[in-house]
Amino acid sequence: MALALVLAAAVAAPAQGAGAAGATRLKDVASLQGAASTPVIGYGLIVGLNKTGDRRQTIFSAQTLANMLERFGVAVPATQIKIENVAAVLVTAELPPYARAGARLDVTASSIGDARSLQGGVLLPTALRGPDGTVRAMAQGALSIGGFGGGTAGNSVQVNHLTVGRVPAGALVETGATSPMPASDTIAFGLKDADFLSARRVAEAINGELGAGAAKAIDSGTVSVNVPPEYRASLPDLIARLEVLPVDIDTAARVVINERTGTVVVGGAVRIGAAAVAHGNLSVKITTKLEVSQPSAFRGDTKVVPQETVDVADTGGQLLTLEQGTTLEAVVHALNALGATPRDIIAIMQALKAAGALRAELVIL
Repeated sequence: MALALVLAAAVAAPAQGAGAAGATRLKDVASLQGAASTPVIGYGLIVGLNKTGDRRQTIFSAQTLANMLERFGVAVPATQIKIENVAAVLVTAELPPYARAGARLDVTASSIGDARSLQGGVLLPTALRGPDGTVRAMAQGALSIGGFGGGTAGNSVQVNHLTVGRVPAGALVETGATSPMPASDTIAFGLKDADFLSARRVAEAINGELGAGAAKAIDSGTVSVNVPPEYRASLPDLIARLEVLPVDIDTAARVVINERTGTVVVGGAVRIGAAAVAHGNLSVKITTKLEVSQPSAFRGDTKVVPQETVDVADTGGQLLTLEQGTTLEAVVHALNALGATPRDIIAIMQALKAAGALRAELVIL
């Protein structure tokens, strides 16, 4: 399993009117407060599957199909329906804060029964409701699952997850969002990653655009902006002007580890204190060899006798000295040069954190 090392020293391309290297647009790091997306959900059916749908133990999919057929004048008891090309799904989407009737949304359909695959399925018209129970959109269309599967029993192949799919632009908004525009004299931007230094820099960037005193940081995640008189009748123009401002955001030192995939993501601000690291590998290998015991004629039964062999190997680790201020990038490259495996590197990161030598937040996925 190869180690994926990602250095998060992200340097965004200069935004429109950006003059500072490494700055990013305000709209990429903050959003207008008071304007939130609304989750919508619905229950529907996927049809057209190739015998990979819900089976008889999933009762509600057959009952739903029977109810739908009854509306078309076809009365069939649900207990007498045997279907393999239909799957019951939950359909979810996010309704943007200022979406209006006629807008299109991407929707996600997830199997809730025992369907094996939604490949090739089509979502029947499904009502999507908001938290208040109001129908906000109608979804339908062909499903895209981003993978495929085939074969039966022991001779099968599967690529990616087959019981969740998306319908691009599959939902038509019927009732638009009701989020009002902010008050005409004050607006506020909420930072996506709360940080006091970043909030101050956002306020400074807005003051540089609108004038001193126009904005101030309320806390680590909120920047308040006084709306100039000329924009009080046209807030969208002001917001469009501010969203493209270049802002130099400060990022916390953070190391993210995914032990399942052997991925280590290192923030650009991560530093290492003085430390010495030695790491060895202990492996235990158990091998079973089946041998046949054949007795003499008429004196016993032929038996299979397992012969087990246990091998224990402890490979010595080399001592690696880390100087004060060493970047974690240099540490990982040095460990790779020594032949450390991904799991070795992950274990060393955790040990460095426990020893107080890793000057960063350690996040385990």
